[in-house]
Amino acid sequence: MKSPLIHNLPIETLQLDAPECFTYPFYYQPHPLCVAAAECVKAELCSFPEWEIEKENGKMFGVLVVLDKETGERGFLAAYSGNIQGRNDYPYFVPPVFNLLNPSGYFVKEEKAISEINHRIDSLPGVDPTICNLKSERKIRSKALQQWLFQQYVVNNAMGDKRNVLQIFDGKIPPGGTGECCGPKLLQAAYNLDLKPLCMAEFWMGATPKDELRIEGNYYTACRSKCRPVLTYMMQGLKIEDNPLLEKNRKMVALLKILYEDEAIIVIDKPSGMLAVPGKDDVPSVFDVIRDKYPDIKGPIIVHRLDMDTSGIMVLAKNEQSYKELQRQFIAHEVEKHYVALLDATNINTVEKVGKIILPLCLNPDDRPRQIVSEKYGKYAETNYVLGDYTPEGYLRVDFYPATGRTHQLRVHAAHKLGLNAPIVGDNLYGKSAERLYLHAQDIKFVHPLTGETVTFTSVCPY
Repeated sequence: MKSPLIHNLPIETLQLDAPECFTYPFYYQPHPLCVAAAECVKAELCSFPEWEIEKENGKMFGVLVVLDKETGERGFLAAYSGNIQGRNDYPYFVPPVFNLLNPSGYFVKEEKAISEINHRIDSLPGVDPTICNLKSERKIRSKALQQWLFQQYVVNNAMGDKRNVLQIFDGKIPPGGTGECCGPKLLQAAYNLDLKPLCMAEFWMGATPKDELRIEGNYYTACRSKCRPVLTYMMQGLKIEDNPLLEKNRKMVALLKILYEDEAIIVIDKPSGMLAVPGKDDVPSVFDVIRDKYPDIKGPIIVHRLDMDTSGIMVLAKNEQSYKELQRQFIAHEVEKHYVALLDATNINTVEKVGKIILPLCLNPDDRPRQIVSEKYGKYAETNYVLGDYTPEGYLRVDFYPATGRTHQLRVHAAHKLGLNAPIVGDNLYGKSAERLYLHAQDIKFVHPLTGETVTFTSVCPY
């Protein structure tokens, strides 16, 4: 290999075939070559002194398996997101797309100048008339520095074209940290070294963050808000795997069952792997199927949602009056819901059979659709649970009775270290992937919007 940045894969990987297409980084299972490369990185970290301190915070790492176009040899590149102990230039890992930490560079100098303005503002009494001018100067300089910074992140694609991050985002200011994740670093290094990218994967090492749900050794998809636009551009010219969600959702349409309907409501059994509402990938959703089947429905249809990978009961409205009444019941927490899940309960936090979890949740704006626990920004979320028996596979059955209905509430409350500390089996966002997410909406109880009677519907758990 012609560069010290290219590392050898284990000998036992020589018999493994390279993938025909490059990884679709927003939904994937890591290729065995990437798994082998990741194990090499984990071993390297054992002799990396700075990591002993950094691992208390945790960090995302990435590997990119590459082909040397001249020799035909395979190797891999390694990267970490952001910096480790204030450095982004450790020799085992690829360099940053742009070195914003250069002590003599414009970014560091201008950031220091802005910090000095902050100190001046803090040192002045609140009535000082110069504070307004200083704040105005700070705002102008901060915005200009941000614009300048993203113009410095110039990335290549496989066709040899170049763009800066600001251009990729069509002039809109990208989220903070764009260009500092593993994916862009790895692809940029590969193009600079004239290597062919074969497959890529990212994995978490170190402690679980306080707010986020990251588990050491687990693989994660590239973040969408920061990385999707950049990686989509950088992968132009590569033959990419099809988005697995497209075919998966198409197959799910045939499995959707209508359990009940009358002139006011429709009750369906949604299969795991099907979207409730249309998404960005133009795949069939519950909304699409019902709208096609009942073209005469007026007004909204979807009263509440289930995650794409959650199966089970959903209630839909056939007219606006029913929609408004059902939505009112959901907002007022008058609807009773019962979910059944299997937990990967290796390190479960409790031995109490019955309990309650209260952890406030909000969206992670930099990594949609992931949710985080946040005392400052999160909305109140409450889940009651009853632990059941262990399955022959060693999973713990649990019944969830959510009192609120936040996005990913049960998944986060199960996986978070302040919750059960036991991810739901098959949770590719907060745990480990499997053939499906083992979370099923089994029962729902509400007042019928037309008759006023209390009704209950059941979809028997399939596992």
